[in-house]
Amino acid sequence: MAGREMLTKNQLNVLEKLERASGPLSAYTLLDQLRDQGFRAPLQVYRALDTLMKAGFVHRLESLNAFVACAEPHDHHGHQSHGVTAFAICDKCGQVTELSDEAMSNRLDQWVGSTGFVPNRAVIEFRGTCAKCALLAA
Repeated sequence: MAGREMLTKNQLNVLEKLERASGPLSAYTLLDQLRDQGFRAPLQVYRALDTLMKAGFVHRLESLNAFVACAEPHDHHGHQSHGVTAFAICDKCGQVTELSDEAMSNRLDQWVGSTGFVPNRAVIEFRGTCAKCALLAA
């Protein structure tokens, strides 16, 4: 899939909702927020999310069972410029920060590859307290 212009109406609706969200959203929250756009069943949301994840526009946060729009830029083919995605998730306010470092991604790829393991994807989640919440707690 090349870019946004190749997305269906439902996929664009889901992506735009995630891009405007202040934090991660579950599939059922997306369904509730998209009912006015004709969404009636969870399967509509899950199909859109599946395509958006495969195209690199959306990430699933495993520990929250929720989704966020990708913060990293895509190249002209719609691909992200990095391999490993890491997220810092604040347990107090729910803020999610997407992190990427090409050198770290390459190092992790080499390390995993040296074991003979062939990964399909890599998502790293750090859980803790963001700087703002840590400051408020001090």
